[in-house]
Amino acid sequence: MKHVSSSSLDSSRSMLESWLGGVPNWRHAAAALVAAAALVGCGSSVKLDENVPVSDRTGVPVQPGGGVANGGAGAAGAVDQRSVTGVQAGVEQVGQAPANLARLIYFDFDDFTVKPEFMPVLEGHARFLNADRQRRVVLEGHTDERGGREYNLALGQKRADAVRRSLALLGVSEQQMESVSFGKEKPANPGSDEEAHRQNRRVELSYR
Repeated sequence: MKHVSSSSLDSSRSMLESWLGGVPNWRHAAAALVAAAALVGCGSSVKLDENVPVSDRTGVPVQPGGGVANGGAGAAGAVDQRSVTGVQAGVEQVGQAPANLARLIYFDFDDFTVKPEFMPVLEGHARFLNADRQRRVVLEGHTDERGGREYNLALGQKRADAVRRSLALLGVSEQQMESVSFGKEKPANPGSDEEAHRQNRRVELSYR
């Protein structure tokens, strides 16, 4: 057996103790690495898929037969086109006079009495006004050229008021009527004979 000197043993022991003295530090470093790896493992590992399909929430078209196109039965918000009706404007509009009905009431000379022959005309206007309370009529009184301006303005007003009272008796609301006078200022016939005078003694029903 080879003899080992004590100095060699001391030297080897010193080297061993020096090496073993570094072991705890290495273990601490290893433990730190394991802890860091654990923290990384706690992070989210879910990957967002950018190709996830997006559902279409738009309305489903309706076929003419009432069914839903492309097999989409029972889709919310689908409209049955058979139940949709168009809105039509009324034949009569605000300001439009009734069709096939005279709008002139004639009077005798220097008189403001509504003659019986014109009552059927006023009855037709009363029915038209009573059918829609939004309708409005202006009763315009006129005279012929004879007489003074002030006198004819007063006579024209009496004629317009007479027609107004007749319509009121037939059920027309006072709020639907307005009576005014133009006297002799707006003749329907500019002549000076008896026929021109007859045409100018009148009340015109003008709808607004």
